[in-house]
Amino acid sequence: KVRYGHRFDPDVESNIKPLLQWLSDLGMTDPDVRKVVAACPMVFRSRLEETSKPVVLWLKGLGMDNSQVAKTITKFPPLIGCRLEENLRPRVLCLKELGMDDSQVA
Repeated sequence: KVRYGHRFDPDVESNIKPLLQWLSDLGMTDPDVRKVVAACPMVFRSRLEETSKPVVLWLKGLGMDNSQVAKTITKFPPLIGCRLEENLRPRVLCLKELGMDDSQVA
């Protein structure tokens, strides 16, 4: 049996299909989902509950609705695989220190 790192679950039923369904539930069209997966296949390396969902909740906390989140992820696919504490929060804090508010950051 092939062993993968703890962050990669190649199982279609337990990892890939739920992720694709979740992206669709956000309001992404099939072409948008294909674009995200093609541009950022690493999205399958991240776990939905640990990475992708927290990013979306955080974006919503900045004032985005599902439609805006879907557009943002479609435009910047790697965003869906970013870690909040390591990647996103420090960058947003830097932008806020420059005087930007949540609506400008979002």
